[in-house]
Amino acid sequence: MRYSHHRSAKEYVRMSGIPMAALLLLLSLFLAVSYGAKSLFLPEVWSAIFQFNSAEEAHQIVRNLRLPRALGAAFTGMAFGAAGALMQGVTRNPLADTGVLGINAGAAFVVALAFAFLPGLSYLNLILLSFAGAGLAALFIVLLGSATPGGMSSLKLTVAGAVAAALLHSLSTGVAIYYGLSQDLAYWYAGGVAGVRWAHLKLLVPIVVVTIVWAASMGRSVTFLSLGDESAVNLGVRAVRVRVLAMIAAVLLAGTSVSVVGAVGFIGLVVPHVARRVVGVDYRLIIPMSALLGGVLLEFADIASRMVSPPREFAIGSMVALVGVPFFLYLARKEGRSL
Repeated sequence: MRYSHHRSAKEYVRMSGIPMAALLLLLSLFLAVSYGAKSLFLPEVWSAIFQFNSAEEAHQIVRNLRLPRALGAAFTGMAFGAAGALMQGVTRNPLADTGVLGINAGAAFVVALAFAFLPGLSYLNLILLSFAGAGLAALFIVLLGSATPGGMSSLKLTVAGAVAAALLHSLSTGVAIYYGLSQDLAYWYAGGVAGVRWAHLKLLVPIVVVTIVWAASMGRSVTFLSLGDESAVNLGVRAVRVRVLAMIAAVLLAGTSVSVVGAVGFIGLVVPHVARRVVGVDYRLIIPMSALLGGVLLEFADIASRMVSPPREFAIGSMVALVGVPFFLYLARKEGRSL
């Protein structure tokens, strides 16, 4: 009888996990829009969103500054979270994340080149270049991890990603110093959503939403892959095809996000583990849950970045790293014991 109650409680948590995460994301959005140098109350925020009056200062603050910033944090966090879940599923690597594996660094390196050689580039073209950088970095990491005897393993992929991230970061720093871009690129590496505007969101939101839906549609196959290639093939999954498609989706999500907020890491590392604790091992649930939790984490990181030393803002990437680095070390130690 005790077991039955325990099981039903776990089922309840699993079924209510995604709706609760969605509500938490909405709450974080409201807090992000309300909090700032000028504190706003619910009626002001509500009227600014649904009954906009350009003559009202509070409405201008909400509509032109805080709302796009909050939505930018939510959707880029969702992208990083879903990308991390995909990477961990198809590589069976609990340390996989677009930041840890160097994919974010690849996108940021191309952004650095764009700043140096193509100033004034449109945001759409910057997104396309970020995709290219993320994709090339992913290809380089896979080739590097597969080049050693014995083929690609979880540990080799992590090491290859760390090497690629260090190399790309060094190259980006060199470009920044040589072309006098250090101050501009500091934003991309520290990460931030203060500069997000509606023009960014018009491109960011459709790409992120469509790609996350696409990623979730691969959830069943990713679940089988997470059990091992042999099991997946026996269950009718075309392992190579699914892995390639999942990597493409992760690159799309990472490239878009880096072009908006910079090379923020660790979101995709942390939230899939939390999602699995809540919804179980089915990636049809893990991917959307990771997306929602990623949005919540980056939203609260942005709020915290404004609370540390107002009116100055702390780097949002550093706030995420305060959570991500200890978690990464814990997982690395746990993974090392299992090797």
